[in-house]
Amino acid sequence: MDNKKKQRTIIFYKNYFDDFFREQKQKVKDKIIWTFDLIEGLQRVPETYLKHLENTDGLFEIRIQQGSDIFRIFCFFDQGQLVVLANGFQKKTQKTPKKEIEKALKIKEEYESEKK
Repeated sequence: MDNKKKQRTIIFYKNYFDDFFREQKQKVKDKIIWTFDLIEGLQRVPETYLKHLENTDGLFEIRIQQGSDIFRIFCFFDQGQLVVLANGFQKKTQKTPKKEIEKALKIKEEYESEKK
């Protein structure tokens, strides 16, 4: 990214995201990194890339599509400008699996309780 001011910073929390990232093909990794740059750099991120999950307490999904493959990475905000990454998964159905959302909410709780 060029020297424009970052709007927000993405951080990894423990190895939840890292484990998912390592399993991906290079093209998918490149698309994930491209999407992160976009999220860090844009004042207003289109919902195509970052969307609040309804009925959750501040959980967002980063949306990535590479060819016909769809991926989701859950995240949440800390102090407004910090995007904390939780788990990621490949989306194979129309609806986001409940267990993935629950996992992300657990990660968020863990993060918040460790900060205290």
